[in-house]
Amino acid sequence: MDLYIYYQVPCQQAQHLQARVAAMQAALTVRTGVVTELKRRPENKEGRHTWMEVYHDIPDEFDAILAQAVIQAQLASLIQGARHTEYFLDVSSCA
Repeated sequence: MDLYIYYQVPCQQAQHLQARVAAMQAALTVRTGVVTELKRRPENKEGRHTWMEVYHDIPDEFDAILAQAVIQAQLASLIQGARHTEYFLDVSSCA
């Protein structure tokens, strides 16, 4: 199962967010072996960008590990609004 998390960040916080998430994801990869991605929509809306964290083939205990990592990275101080979480299965594994 893959995990997708998206949220809004003020454009002026982009470099700070990117650095914190990159460090967090690198540590998560070392700890869990999960392959990660960080994406951002190209357009800004009202001074904010939408960012997306992607985690591929997550293990069962990953949600708790990620929640702690987000706290340690202090991401909440850079994000406006909620972190929206969605899970997707590969179609080939559903058949």
